[in-house]
Amino acid sequence: MKIVVLDGYTLSPGDISWDEVEAFGETALYDRTDACDTVARAKGAEVVLTNKTEVGRAEIDALLPELKYIGVLATGYNVVDVAYAQEKGVVVTNVPGYGYDAVAQMVFALILELTNRVAHHDATVKAGMWAECEDFCYWDYPQVGLSGLTLGIFGYGGIGKGVAGLARAFGMTVLVHTRTTPKGGGEGVTFCDRERLISESDVITLHCPLTESTLKMVDEAWLANMKETSYLINTSRGAVIDEAALASALNAGQIAGAGLDVLDVEPPSPDNPLLTAKNCYITPHIAWATRKARARLMDIAVENIRLYLDGTPSNCVPPARRG
Repeated sequence: MKIVVLDGYTLSPGDISWDEVEAFGETALYDRTDACDTVARAKGAEVVLTNKTEVGRAEIDALLPELKYIGVLATGYNVVDVAYAQEKGVVVTNVPGYGYDAVAQMVFALILELTNRVAHHDATVKAGMWAECEDFCYWDYPQVGLSGLTLGIFGYGGIGKGVAGLARAFGMTVLVHTRTTPKGGGEGVTFCDRERLISESDVITLHCPLTESTLKMVDEAWLANMKETSYLINTSRGAVIDEAALASALNAGQIAGAGLDVLDVEPPSPDNPLLTAKNCYITPHIAWATRKARARLMDIAVENIRLYLDGTPSNCVPPARRG
């Protein structure tokens, strides 16, 4: 069996072994693959693994009849034309749940940067400001305590639940808006409508999928209803935010700050307005990338292949029908 990994570098830049994948058969491993090279590299492969390299209708047609399985090395699978793959009998799987704790950790890394300005104060100390200070301490920005503040979580899957647990540890009140309220509610959280979450939260963190209803949902109206002292965090998908509207709100002081690990277009164009917006912290889509999370991703990806070969595929997208 021939296996092709189209873009393995982001999963493992050298610190996680591909040995278990290679044990399944002849494996061609590429760090990155340009769109124009996808078909040539994957030709003849039964199994194709991809993270962000697109495998659309044209690629699927060109790789048939050998192509039988596409494994997405991520949770989001919009890089594959799933409907067409299903029509052609090609199994598509993804890797859910591997990075819940890693993403929740990044949410609070961004919140703490906004409220304590650690990087800024470190830079001022190293520039000599503390050595020259007449007092034993100083701060250039107000130090904001999280205890007693309200955190609004938009979306309550595994990551949202992890964020809620961390928020409670910091002494925060937690509001949650989700499409389906769990039976019996949730421990230590209050479920509410979208309007209450937007208007009452001191910090709003987004944990929803990108759908027609969430595309650009954080727009001028949403931002206008947030507190002037509030912060917006996004580790979900960049396109859920209208970036021009957010940049305008930040520059006008309409909200206090934003922490983003995702953008609409990645990598961003140099003229993205958020790159120069006030009080906007941006990290390069790394919330998922702790070594522990990537190792779990590899383990699940290997198990997905094994189950496919056993004739009992798991983590299929769309989910396999039962009964």
